[in-house]
Amino acid sequence: MNLALIAAVAPLIFLAELPDKTALASLVLGTRYRASWVFSGVAAAFAVHVLLAVAVGAVLSLLPHRILEAVVGAVFLLGAVLLLRGRHDETVDQERERHGFWRVSTMSFLVIIVAEFGDLTQIVTANLAAKYQDPISVGVGSVIGLWAVAGLAILGGQGLLRVVPMKWIIRAAALVMAVLAVVSVASAIRG
Repeated sequence: MNLALIAAVAPLIFLAELPDKTALASLVLGTRYRASWVFSGVAAAFAVHVLLAVAVGAVLSLLPHRILEAVVGAVFLLGAVLLLRGRHDETVDQERERHGFWRVSTMSFLVIIVAEFGDLTQIVTANLAAKYQDPISVGVGSVIGLWAVAGLAILGGQGLLRVVPMKWIIRAAALVMAVLAVVSVASAIRG
């Protein structure tokens, strides 16, 4: 396991996930239900999400190096554009009733797994797994980043939004993606 890679992946995924609809869904679910119940469902969904992404990344790593770097660069650039162009004011329906652990956990899992399928962070995770050919380190870093966002959102995401405007969070994530796109394209050109 590569600790440096984990330390690089976690903040990238964290920044990419912060402005996402799943962070808002986690926040809303956390305001309505017991935080630990919501987190258990959200954490399980993100673990499945990352497993799928690193599996796709392993397949992508079979491509020739130059083609892989070009694909990775294009997807990172696409991710930066999607972050800058996306809408981040979505709301989530709120249920007022209290439910048991299994119902809240299952509902949280389903909300996140459906919302994250094919999402930007899943694509980024797949690309990183392909680029570095270290699915375990990328997977651990991705899970840490996703779980950190979920925990932050569930326990007090609105506090962060009072300190750091959403537009700056989005811009920071887009800038990181754009830099990764340039590095990958440069690597593809150099061969």
